[in-house]
Amino acid sequence: MRVVLVSPLIPQNTGSIGRLCAGTDTELVLVEPLGFKIEDRMLKRAGLDYWPWIKLRVVPDWDAVLALGGRPWLFTTKATTSYTSVEYAPDDLLVFGSETTGLPPAILEAHRASWLRIPIVNPHVRSLNLAQCAAVALFEARRQLGATA
Repeated sequence: MRVVLVSPLIPQNTGSIGRLCAGTDTELVLVEPLGFKIEDRMLKRAGLDYWPWIKLRVVPDWDAVLALGGRPWLFTTKATTSYTSVEYAPDDLLVFGSETTGLPPAILEAHRASWLRIPIVNPHVRSLNLAQCAAVALFEARRQLGATA
């Protein structure tokens, strides 16, 4: 399983997701362009001293993500299917867009059947923080797959 961030903008979110991936032994894939440099101190600070255990891959574009294999699940506020209503597989890609614009329209349109949402109860809240979404999705997938750690 991989967590894929398409053009993330906020280094603290990516660092926090890196820490999540280190703790779950999950590969983190970042799709360029990034809104920060990998050496960014805020990125490193959010990931704390876990960077040696983060399986990080930076790829130039969406085609490079698809070349990794696995089924992409696209998390978007536009979806009607809940993230808990699908069956995850070990090689799935959990895909998230940038904090301000979400996933690019071309990626969304190419994978319309793979859209998932994390329900928000309060109508005044548009979405959760990117790092929160990644954690919710990854732990649901791991729960379904019988992961105990």
